[in-house]
Amino acid sequence: MPDVRVAPGSASTATAAGSGPAAFVRVLVPVWLVTAAWDFVCASALSAFAYRTPVAQLWRGVAATLLGPAALDGGGAAVAAGLALHLAVALTWSALFVAAVWAWPALRRAIESPAGALGVAAAYGPVIWLVMSLVVIPLATGRPTHFGVRWWVQIFAHVPFVTIPLVFTTRRVLGLSAGPAPVRLEERVA
Repeated sequence: MPDVRVAPGSASTATAAGSGPAAFVRVLVPVWLVTAAWDFVCASALSAFAYRTPVAQLWRGVAATLLGPAALDGGGAAVAAGLALHLAVALTWSALFVAAVWAWPALRRAIESPAGALGVAAAYGPVIWLVMSLVVIPLATGRPTHFGVRWWVQIFAHVPFVTIPLVFTTRRVLGLSAGPAPVRLEERVA
């Protein structure tokens, strides 16, 4: 696993220095929270303004993938379950990406430039939706994927809603973008 080093005098020196699981978590947490929050805002806005569906219904629908159709008629507990599932999914995809950046120097180099980061985000967003819609959700619900307008919206919406914040936050946290660099990955020297 790469060593994580912090620029001396940076605000995060005391908290981000080190390597191993603790350093990985210090990188992962802000990536996860930014990704989950931005996706929550965008998905809620899409639901309310484009689909004219109450936001609570969106999150009950998310809960229904694990709890079954009864969650669609649930109350606050079903909404909370949907939000918890949303956070778990955002954590999973964030952890997979941070681990990939952590492990593959070529991916780190690719996201160093804004254009490279945008290209990675443009590829990773559809991958997330394809895996979720073609594998995870059908396995959880026992229902096949429906390829309607909303499916196509999601394959494209995952780029600005999920992976642009995910990739660009990863760049920022790892110090791969311009500006103050709180955390820097360097290859471990034997």
